[in-house]
Amino acid sequence: MCGTCGCSSAAVITVLAPGRPVPAWLGGAARADHAHGRTVPGHGHGPAGHALLTAEHEHHLDHPHDLHSGLMPVPDPQDAARTIQLQQKVLAKNDELAEGNRQWLRDRGVLAINLMSSPGSGKTTLLERTSRELAGKLSLSVIEGDQETALDAKRIQAAGSRVVQINTGVGCHLDAEMVASGLRGLDPPSGSIVVIENVGNLVCPALFDLGEHARVVLASVTEGDDKPRKYPHMFRRADLILVSKTDLLPYVDFDSKRHAADVRKTAPDALMLQVSAATGAGMNEWFAWLRRRTPAPHE
Repeated sequence: MCGTCGCSSAAVITVLAPGRPVPAWLGGAARADHAHGRTVPGHGHGPAGHALLTAEHEHHLDHPHDLHSGLMPVPDPQDAARTIQLQQKVLAKNDELAEGNRQWLRDRGVLAINLMSSPGSGKTTLLERTSRELAGKLSLSVIEGDQETALDAKRIQAAGSRVVQINTGVGCHLDAEMVASGLRGLDPPSGSIVVIENVGNLVCPALFDLGEHARVVLASVTEGDDKPRKYPHMFRRADLILVSKTDLLPYVDFDSKRHAADVRKTAPDALMLQVSAATGAGMNEWFAWLRRRTPAPHE
């Protein structure tokens, strides 16, 4: 898997809490509380502070390529077999960690949602509006995945939700180990929802189980109606498909009927809703979907 998606060897994770300054290295005015080495997740870092953690990407020891080199290796006849073995090892280890995440969340009565889409489809805008409108009604926290910066995390923090920022470097997806560290830094309360905003990408995020209980895919009308056909694996495993930015339908070339038909062929069991985080259209249906799945708090 790493030979094709270019995963990095480490991810930097930062906890952002409402009312706390953003570290200078992420573009804020305050200096980071910790600028040293590696901090073990879950040890000595409460939700009130900034936790800088390096999540060791489990499969980096198996990387056969140099990410900083422009030279291509000479093909080996056995490369195909080695690639299959590596993919199996990476995914098997990730699935084991993901199941641990799922049990950790289940024991605490927390719902985890893996939110996926291409870049610019409106994931962060959706979460901003959700945070504001459900404030005081539903406890929501976010694990924010991006290659660089904390721009989206700061937007969600300003909307009132606690956030863990995960920067993957050259990595194009989150994995179960990154999410495990993020969950421990976030420490979500019982009876709450954690939304994992994955790195914008319609390919690799669909391949990695993070320990989530549901998968939500955003399909923006601005990106065209052909995505279910071109990226079927992403849609095939979705529990909910949100057609976003519907307020722009009069101005873009998007065939809603054809898109819906393709979704039905690719993901016949998935629920599909149309939403606009800008105008609020369809958002109540999205909120109702969240409420139906929110677990009762554990005593």
